[in-house]
Parts: sequence; structure tokens; C-alpha cells
Amino acid sequence: MLDLTRTTLAVAFTLAGGAYAVAQDLPRLTVYTYDSFASEWGPGPALKAGFEAQCTCTIDFLGTDDAIAVLRRVQLEGAATEADVVVGLDTAIAGEARATGLFAEHGLDLSGLVLPSEWTDAQFVPFDYGYFAYVYNTEALPEPPTSFEELIALPDDFKIVVQDPRSSTPGLGHLLWIEAAYGERAPEIWAGLAPHILTMTRGWSEAYNLFLSGEADMVLSYTTSPAYHAVAEDDDRFAYAEFSEGHLPQVEVAGILASSDQQDLARDFLAYLTSPEGQAEIPTTNWMYPVVDLGDALPEAFTAQAQPETILALDEDAVTANSRLWIEQALAAIR
Repeated sequence: MLDLTRTTLAVAFTLAGGAYAVAQDLPRLTVYTYDSFASEWGPGPALKAGFEAQCTCTIDFLGTDDAIAVLRRVQLEGAATEADVVVGLDTAIAGEARATGLFAEHGLDLSGLVLPSEWTDAQFVPFDYGYFAYVYNTEALPEPPTSFEELIALPDDFKIVVQDPRSSTPGLGHLLWIEAAYGERAPEIWAGLAPHILTMTRGWSEAYNLFLSGEADMVLSYTTSPAYHAVAEDDDRFAYAEFSEGHLPQVEVAGILASSDQQDLARDFLAYLTSPEGQAEIPTTNWMYPVVDLGDALPEAFTAQAQPETILALDEDAVTANSRLWIEQALAAIR
């Protein structure tokens, strides 16, 4: 009986070792992204399972605080980076990412995607989008401001929470939203907002938690944030304040590193990310609009409040050339 047990264990270890060896031999795709994307409640795990089921490969998501931090990491590592793909950059920093020369062309046909404007970028693939907006509780604030200037005119005890444009992609998006709406008047708008800014947090989570705890009347977030409360919490009290100036979209993108030795696999992953199967994971994990028409599979909460009527835009070259100056001007205006 003892010999049989030893034999059984030996066979089991041999089989396990063989399976481990096979797993080690599979092509491996390393994806840099932000923490919430890779987290257990983000889209990363489901995308990993779905893609691995069809690729006979292994995919690893490595998270960093924010998309800006992801870009900084890739810039620091350069061509020596272990990343094959970066997921989670956005249109505010795509120009800076492009200028590094670290990204390859994706070679995909994206003509069928549904986005705020036609997509023609040869290097970056969009996978979701939303619009920057102030979110509020409809019970606590029955009549929200409908423009930046109306917000500025409110008593100083009306408070908002925003994010730092130097460390947060929503914070940078907020700055570009004001720039797109007001141009040379942007510093004036920032100065008017200053008495209303409760604080400028490093990231989105800190700001949103302050809002939810009742510290502020509104928080800089996305038009899709109310859908989270409706779907995940069965709470329909939240909405976004539509501003007459219009709203600036944030399109999140993914790109292939030119230094990757898994170019075909990386391209296959980006194709999966933008497929109906991959996109089905986005709305209720990343809480943004998908870039394909999901039909009835898109929860009604995402259409309960219409997307903004007026959509703003900024030229990528202008953003890349001027964002540092605009940040300096905004920070100076609120000090």
C-alpha cells in the first residue's frame, strides 16, 4: 500500500510538473495599466479569462496608480520595458505618449467603432469613453448649476472637489475641459472656481469619497458615474450636471510597445478588447461607455440621462505643446 501511494504521488507530481512546464512555455503578454483596471472588480480579470480561452497564451496585468503614472513608467523604462501593451492612456496624454517613439502602429480596422468623433489614430486603439462632468446627489441638490459661470456665481460655501492635473487623468481632463470651453479666459474661470474648491486631491478615489461623505456638493467625475450607483448600488439619486458650454470627452486607449517581441499577440489582444465580447465587460467594471453598440446588453442606467448635447474638442498637438503651461496658469489662479 505504501509503494502504491508513493507511485501515485510520483505520477501526480510528474503530471503537475508537466502542466507547469507547458504553462511556462505559453506565449506571455504583459500589459501595463492602472490599478482599478487590473483589480478584481475591474475589467482585467474577465478580459484575461476571455482572451486566454482563445489565444493559448498567458496575459499578465501590472497595475500602477493612474494612467499618468503608467506613461511615466514606460518613459522611464524606454525600449527595455517588459510591457507589450499599455492599456488606459487617454486622449489627453496620447500626444505625449506618441512623441516618445515607443509605440507601434496597431494595424487594426476600427471603422466600425462608436465614438464621439471619427477615429483615425494609427497607434492607439480606443476601448471606452466618457465625458468629464460634475456629479451631484439630486436629493441634496435639486437645482444644480448649468454652467461654469453659474457655478462661480453661487455663494462661496457651495463646494466642489476636483483632482490635481499633475497626477490624475480626470484632473487633467478637467483642466482641458475648461480650456476647450473658454480658451484665453480659462485662468479667469479657475480664479472664479477657487473659493468653491474644497480641495484638489491626488486622485479620483479620494475626491469621490469626499463627495460621498457629504463634504462637497459636487465632484469632478464622469457622465457615466451615476450609472455605477444605479447598477451596483440600486441608487438612482445621482446625476451629472450638464453644462451649456459643452463637455469634453475622455477616450481611453491602448497601444502596443514597439519593443515587444509579441507583436501579433498584442494586436490580437487589442482586437479582442474592442470586440463585442471584450466590450461587454467594460460598462459595469470600468463604468464607461463601450466603443461598440452593445444593444440591449448595455444597462439602461447608461442611457437614463442622455449624453451631453454639446461636445467640445481640443487639438492633440495643442494639448501636448501647452498642457504644462495651462497647468501652471490654473494652479496660479487658485492659489
